[in-house]
Amino acid sequence: MLWASSLRMQTNRLMIVAMTDQGAQAKKPRIATVSLAGCFGCHMSLMDLDERLFTLFDIVEFDRSPLTDIKHCGPCDVGLIEGGLCNAENVHVLREFRANCNVLVAVGACAINGGLPAQRNSLDIGRVLTDVYRVRAGLANNSEVPNDPELPLPLAKVHAIHDVVHVDHCLPGCPPGADAIWAFLTSLLNDGRPLLDKQLIRYD
Repeated sequence: MLWASSLRMQTNRLMIVAMTDQGAQAKKPRIATVSLAGCFGCHMSLMDLDERLFTLFDIVEFDRSPLTDIKHCGPCDVGLIEGGLCNAENVHVLREFRANCNVLVAVGACAINGGLPAQRNSLDIGRVLTDVYRVRAGLANNSEVPNDPELPLPLAKVHAIHDVVHVDHCLPGCPPGADAIWAFLTSLLNDGRPLLDKQLIRYD
């Protein structure tokens, strides 16, 4: 396809020069992705790149991502984060990404403004947990709010990721479509300035 061959011709522009003992050696840009408090829809749109994923794999390397089995984010050029912050684990993962990614991108409505999960922000989280686990109809009389130390502590409010860390770019949409992700990411990798036609922004 024309877009694939054109992008491959620009591969040299996408390479980052790393100095080694043997001299300058070209290295692929490294990308990490993660889903926090959201529906995973933005990652599904990433998968909707379909055959364009093969072109992407030719020019970048993936660090932590649902596409890999890497558990923690290492040093990366770009971090893509979908979902907002609803618990302490979300905050920990976000800070790890910010510390390791040169460029951090908030992907989708939940990362940008809290999205649908933030609809609980008008409610008291303690009351919500009690209603769901203790007094909801049909529950056993001895039902208790889960209190296992392995469970991350919920936050009183759902937050957008820019409430906690600096965000370099935002990719709006709910979710952003595959074409929007492709246009945004390839332009970001090409010259550091992500471009996105407004017609590609959608909220399903």
